[in-house]
Amino acid sequence: MASLRALECLVALVETGSVTRAAANLHMSQPAMSHQIAALEREIGTPMVERLTRGIRPTAAGLAVVEEARIALNAAERAVSAGRSAGEGTGGRLRIACAETMTAWLLVPVLRQWRKQRPDVELDLSEHTSADRMIGVLESGGADIVVAPRPTSTRAHLEVLGREEMVVVSALEHRFSRRTSIPPAELAHEPFVHYKEDNGNAVWIDQFVARHEVVLRPVLRTRSPRTAAQLAAAGMGVTIAPFSALTPRPGGAVRSLDPVVLREVVIVTASSTDALVRRFVSDLHRRGLPNSTLADG
Repeated sequence: MASLRALECLVALVETGSVTRAAANLHMSQPAMSHQIAALEREIGTPMVERLTRGIRPTAAGLAVVEEARIALNAAERAVSAGRSAGEGTGGRLRIACAETMTAWLLVPVLRQWRKQRPDVELDLSEHTSADRMIGVLESGGADIVVAPRPTSTRAHLEVLGREEMVVVSALEHRFSRRTSIPPAELAHEPFVHYKEDNGNAVWIDQFVARHEVVLRPVLRTRSPRTAAQLAAAGMGVTIAPFSALTPRPGGAVRSLDPVVLREVVIVTASSTDALVRRFVSDLHRRGLPNSTLADG
């Protein structure tokens, strides 16, 4: 395949009409210039230029190649510029996979700041309900950053951003509203708003109640922790939800577990050295978690 250098030499040669001037413009020797043109002619299988007594004249094939070569050279220049912009944090594309409860709660201020300060960076946001599924997207090359609860496992670079509280939500008229905190045993046999099996919270809650030897009585399931909190506040049962799901705050009673249960919020990145990724991660750390426990008020 023809090299960009050979195409650059042909364009310079056609534009100047002289091997001497073309070589000088590209800061190379005339023999090196002639070698590049000869290699290109061998690659294509036909002469690119006719050598005249004074200067050169492009052939029809040479003119056709020059037209496309200019496009290729411009594209290469744009590619270099795009890479440089991404390295400087002023351009490029950043793909973020986020737990759906954490977009409004955590990411919106940082995304707004980036849109204002880095308008040439394309931000691609996808929302998910399973940290393990997000890790699959990251490891298959579909995302650059994951913001989520700690996944079951990952070989990618992981940083802890903070911790959020797991809380109990019920209707105001429910007996839980008269308690300051709820021991796990109190959840036994209560009508429970649970999660679909493909939601990471379903696994977390089942493991949590199993450790406390509690049997739940699910009355319905949803994929959204925010919906679960709203359903519980409306009297459909009680639920456990992450603090990030309380945006907006449901109208019911929200109580801590006894003892208080905190769950890590992590950032997982495909590359810990990518400049654009590191800048975004640094901004997340700089801002930190918003209110993440009932004690924060």
